[in-house]
Amino acid sequence: GMDVGALTVFMWTFREREKLYDVFEHIVGARFTTSYTRIGGLAHDLLPEPERMIRDYLADFLSNLDECERLLNRNRIFVERTDGIGPISTERAIDLGLTGPNLRACGVQHDLRRAQPYLIYKDLDFEVPTQEGGDTLARYYVRMAEMKESYKIICQALDRLPMGDIHAFKPKKVLPRKDRVYTRMEELIHDFMIVNFGVEPPIGEVYHAVEAPKGELGFYFYSHGEGQPWRMKIRSPSFVNLQSLPTLVQGAMISDVVAIIGSLDPVMGEADK
Repeated sequence: GMDVGALTVFMWTFREREKLYDVFEHIVGARFTTSYTRIGGLAHDLLPEPERMIRDYLADFLSNLDECERLLNRNRIFVERTDGIGPISTERAIDLGLTGPNLRACGVQHDLRRAQPYLIYKDLDFEVPTQEGGDTLARYYVRMAEMKESYKIICQALDRLPMGDIHAFKPKKVLPRKDRVYTRMEELIHDFMIVNFGVEPPIGEVYHAVEAPKGELGFYFYSHGEGQPWRMKIRSPSFVNLQSLPTLVQGAMISDVVAIIGSLDPVMGEADK
């Protein structure tokens, strides 16, 4: 929005982002690149204080989102700079491999959390928003609607938080807890072997993907049964989505390119492989 006449919303969302970083800091001690999830579980259990902070944030989330949405939807400059800009047809989007909000903005109701459910998504109640326009404005509408669905998902997940272990007990595959590493010789050996020689999966190949904020994030591994994969391929959504740029900018003005790239919402660190 900042690049097409909506600076206020940009500043307001920075305020909300800081609140989320505070939550990250309370959970893992870091505000960025948290490394909280890992092979076999979590770094440590969720404490009561971060859970309270999340619920407090959610209590104001919908009203804050509504404020931002009203500011953008009623901003004539923003609407005129995005409506009909950078359109792409459903067929072309599928041919180029678009996924996530960029594909759903073309009317395709595809979400891996619904199409191929993993974790507990099959038990959660949420919709998969779509739009028909396939343009910059449609991509914006989809993302605004998805934030409301994310709110529903997080609320349900918090209410269903189970009690119990947060680590899988597989010493040759999962890093042991640090308190055990410092007090037990067997755990120290397992920690040394995993850190220095890696996890040794069975011989074979596997591809698994999840629905990330930018689209389908997939990992392909081919294993010879050693600590390092014989081949690995990361299917990063931003890299794929950016391949649609030559199609999206056809017939557009130079000043529209900024809005079009912003509507794809790429993370360049992910795309630059």
